[in-house]
Amino acid sequence: EQVRRLGEPGPIRHRRRSSRPRRLILLIDVSGSMGAYADALLRLGHRLVQAGGPVDVFTIGTRLTHITRSLSLRDPDRALIAAGAAVPDWSGGTRLSEGLAAFLQTWGRRGPARGAVVVIASDGWEREQPEQLGEQVRRLHALAHRLIWVNPHRGKTGYEPVQRGMAAALPHIDDFLAGHTLGTFVELTEVIGRA
Repeated sequence: EQVRRLGEPGPIRHRRRSSRPRRLILLIDVSGSMGAYADALLRLGHRLVQAGGPVDVFTIGTRLTHITRSLSLRDPDRALIAAGAAVPDWSGGTRLSEGLAAFLQTWGRRGPARGAVVVIASDGWEREQPEQLGEQVRRLHALAHRLIWVNPHRGKTGYEPVQRGMAAALPHIDDFLAGHTLGTFVELTEVIGRA
């Protein structure tokens, strides 16, 4: 190139950084208290997985279950049936702090959670150790690019985040959204898109 121009400097070429979409991680509470909302949240997870891009979906009840593969089935009904079959603790109890600790241990520090947009969909009921939930949320917030908490009760008139688990987690959350209607899911996708 320099020989062809007889030693004269050529045009300066700038490389542009390629932009990659941030990984999105959904942690959906499927305990009994979330029974009325879990199906709709999993359908949202299915749509996000189908949209492409780096997305991982997990359920949290009494244990953590990775269901991205189940939700990758194109047909939404078949995907939800497959996800339901993969989740052994559907409509059972809840151990949010233990589920988040398991997520951080396996998928956290060196895994996909680092720099990701993380969405926790839960009502925040943590009966046993609310301080532990606050600590796990703090650790997750330190790893993630943005931490969003979707609580279906937040959209109801007069709701206050007084559950001990929710109160312990709230200081470490970037966005606290409602999640009880289609309109609130639109708001959630807009917040994810801006993150």
